[in-house]
Amino acid sequence: MNDLLVKTTTAFFENTFGSPPEKIVLSPGRINLIGEHIDYNDGFVLPAAIDKIICFAFAKNNSKLSKIYAIDLNEEFEVDLTNPILLSNVVWTNYILGVIKQLQDNGFLFDGFNCVFSSDIPVGSGLSSSAALECGTIFGIKELFNLSIPKVNIALMGQKAEHWVGINCGIMDQFSSVMGQENKVIKIDCRTLDYEYHEANFNEYSLILFDSNVKHSLMTSAYNERRLQCEEGIAILKNNFPEISSFRDCTKNHVLSLKEKMSENVFKRSLFVVKEIKRVSLACEALDNGDIQTLGKLMFETHQGLSVDYEVSCAELDMIVDTLKLEKAVIGSRMMGGGFGGCTINLIKKGEEEAIKSKLSKLYLEAFGIELKIYDVKIGNGTSLCKEN
Repeated sequence: MNDLLVKTTTAFFENTFGSPPEKIVLSPGRINLIGEHIDYNDGFVLPAAIDKIICFAFAKNNSKLSKIYAIDLNEEFEVDLTNPILLSNVVWTNYILGVIKQLQDNGFLFDGFNCVFSSDIPVGSGLSSSAALECGTIFGIKELFNLSIPKVNIALMGQKAEHWVGINCGIMDQFSSVMGQENKVIKIDCRTLDYEYHEANFNEYSLILFDSNVKHSLMTSAYNERRLQCEEGIAILKNNFPEISSFRDCTKNHVLSLKEKMSENVFKRSLFVVKEIKRVSLACEALDNGDIQTLGKLMFETHQGLSVDYEVSCAELDMIVDTLKLEKAVIGSRMMGGGFGGCTINLIKKGEEEAIKSKLSKLYLEAFGIELKIYDVKIGNGTSLCKEN
C-alpha cells in the first residue's frame, strides 16, 4: 500500500510543479498498546508507530512562499514566510502553519518550499493523523534545508504546534510518530520523556483495530472532569502519605486505605490510574518473555477499568469487547484512546481473523445499525525519508 502511496504522491508533485521532488518523507500514525489516560497522571504509555502513513513530497522553490497541496482533500494553500503566522479558518492548514511557526520561533532558518501529501491513515479513528502531519512536515523541512533537529525536539515542536491549534495533547502521539521502530513498542515515561524499546512480537496473533464508527460528544467535558478528579485524588494521597509525589509512587493499598476520604468517583479514578500504571510494566515483562497470553489478559483488564472505574467507554465499545471476549481466537481486546467512541485494539489468532471480522461486523450492524470499520495494522518505523530517495 505504501509503495502505491509514494508513487501517486510523487506523480502528483511532478504534474503540479513540473519537476520531481527532492525529498519523500513517510510519517506514521500510532497505536497505544496499553497505558490509557495515564500520560497526564505521570505514568507510562506503551505506543508504537504503525504502517499507516502520510507520504509527503518536498522540494525547495527558491522563494519566500511555500505552496502546500493536500491531495486527498483536493485543497491547497500558500504561506508567505515573511509574514507573521496566524491561525486560519481551514482546520488542516493550522497543523502545518503551527509547525512552521514553531520552527521560526526556535530560530531555524529556511526558505520557501513546495509540498504535496497524501495519507492512508484513517482520519478521526484515534490513530493520530494530526501528529503524523506535524512531524512529517517538520522532518521534511529539516531534511530539505539541512537543519539540525534531534528527533525528540521534532516531537516536542509537533506537540507545541498542536497546542497552538487549540488541542492540549500529551507528548505520546508525536513521540511515537517520530521515534517508532519496526516491531517494537516504546515505553515512554511521561514525566521525564525517558524511553525504552520492547520487542513487539505477537507470535501467532494479528493486531486488528475495530473502529466503532461513533464519536459521542461527551469527550471534551468528560476528559477535563477526569483530569480534575485525578488531581483531587493525588492531593488526598499526598496529604496522607508524605512519601508520595505522584500516582506512580502509589500502591493499590494506598488508595484502598483512603476510600472513606474520597468521593466515589475520585476513588474509582485513582484506583484505575494506579492499576493501569502497574499494567504497563507487566505488559513490558510479558512482551519480553514472549507471553502474549498475559498481554491479552492485561488488555481485557484495562478495558474493564476504563469502562467501570474510569467510565470513558460507551455501549458500542463495550459491545465489541464483550463479544470478542467470548471468542477463543481473541486473547486481548480493549478500547484505545480517549474514549466515548473510536477504536478497539485486538489480538486475534492468525487464520481466524476473517471469521471474527465477519461475525462481529454482522452483530455490530444488528445491534447499532452502524457499519464497523476494520484496520489490519503492523508496527512500523517512525518518521523517515523514503528509501528510494
